[in-house]
Amino acid sequence: MTATSATTTRARTGGPEDDGPALLEHVLGWILVVVLAMLVTRLGLL
Repeated sequence: MTATSATTTRARTGGPEDDGPALLEHVLGWILVVVLAMLVTRLGLL
């Protein structure tokens, strides 16, 4: 087995090339920001 064949048989572990549901991640991130802001203002921490 050569070095090049050993590297091509490795399992992928993810990374920048793996584009998942980016829109869903952005929407969920903004929802988290809004909920956190509502919680902070409701508790009077601002």
